[in-house]
Amino acid sequence: MYPTDSVQNIVSSWWEEVSETRLKRGSLIFAFVPHVDQIPHTLTPIGRKNATQHEEAKVRISPLRIKDGRPKPSLPVAALSLYDGELWTVYRAKKRPCLVLSTGQPKVENSIRRDMPKKLTSPTILVAPYYGADKDGRRSGYNTELVERIRHAEYPQLFWDKLPIRGPKESILRFDHIQPVGSHYYAYEHSGYTLSDDAVKLIIDDWLTWVFYGGLPEESFILDYQKDVNPTK
Repeated sequence: MYPTDSVQNIVSSWWEEVSETRLKRGSLIFAFVPHVDQIPHTLTPIGRKNATQHEEAKVRISPLRIKDGRPKPSLPVAALSLYDGELWTVYRAKKRPCLVLSTGQPKVENSIRRDMPKKLTSPTILVAPYYGADKDGRRSGYNTELVERIRHAEYPQLFWDKLPIRGPKESILRFDHIQPVGSHYYAYEHSGYTLSDDAVKLIIDDWLTWVFYGGLPEESFILDYQKDVNPTK
């Protein structure tokens, strides 16, 4: 399934089909995740659809520049209420395959979070999304040369893979798009596949060290792989 010049060949097993859909590190799930643009956008109410109704409004979507501060709504709208210092941001989102990197932390007991909004301690999971590498009529994809260099482990933020699900033949995992997803079952769908324990421990964990600390562990198998696949670098 995998070419010889890929890190997947370092371990004996990569993707494994599972019947138990309990989340764990390495689970492959589906979730709606936002496209992260260089300049975010904000949504601001500019007029009511009906002067006597506060539940609907006309809105303006505009670039959100950090130096501009918070745009001030011109009128209150019940469906778009905000607390002090808040604003609405707008993103395009798409249902994507994602790799689970963390399944959450210890639950905060109800007895010590009384008189607090639930959102302050609501549990989440951390995921990294996959993007299709193939070029076709529906996606721009990645250039062939870039895909090869990603497969050869030249960029810590980008990871090449072939997913065991319907879709693109090749995919790019973006570690620089790690983000939270709600842990409620409404927020995600399990694919029925997960990475093997060796894949997580020997490859993904070392790769995350590279992402967060700027280098691979001295004993990492990925270092040997890089030397073998790029002997001149």
